[in-house]
Amino acid sequence: MELSVYTIEGKDTGRKVTLDERVFGIQPHTQSVYLDIKRYLAHQRQGTHKTKERAEVARTTKKHHRQKGTGGARHGSLKSPIHRGGGTVFGPRPHDYVVRLNIKTIRLARRSALSAKAAENAITVVEDFTLEKPKTKDFLNILKNLQLAEKKSLVIIGDKDNNVYLSSRNLEQSKVVIASELNTYQIMNAQNLIISESALGKIQDTLTK
Repeated sequence: MELSVYTIEGKDTGRKVTLDERVFGIQPHTQSVYLDIKRYLAHQRQGTHKTKERAEVARTTKKHHRQKGTGGARHGSLKSPIHRGGGTVFGPRPHDYVVRLNIKTIRLARRSALSAKAAENAITVVEDFTLEKPKTKDFLNILKNLQLAEKKSLVIIGDKDNNVYLSSRNLEQSKVVIASELNTYQIMNAQNLIISESALGKIQDTLTK
């Protein structure tokens, strides 16, 4: 598949790039995509949730009414789970949510996600660019020039660029990521991918190893 290369002004440069069929032209493997997205979302969880159990609640252990003669059940401690303010039974404990996948499955998932976007004609290739200073208006103008301001877009650049990143940070519909940090969830969560030429080369090099 060949795609035209555009400038950040939205003009066709007259040049074309060829997308590697091994990365952008495979039959998407949906199970791998599902597993990689599950892995990514699981890793976003801190796993610090905790409730106090009976032994951890700070309440008196004094027997709060006599054993017999009340007409009710016998009770020995206000720490009991049946009392308001007592310990929690089978409450959550801190643990991690790590999901492990082998590197082949992860790469297959990313190739599948990129192939799905290519099949939808949802990929735009632009010349490498930078911004003189962090300015949201300038970044928004780039999206408008490419007619993608109304879509949820993922901008993939070759190397870290603070000016580009900071300029996009306030835009809810757009996200910037460098090629080495690209993941399956980000690809599938975007309606359109805007890939710089240098980023395209790095993506293809990484996923064809």
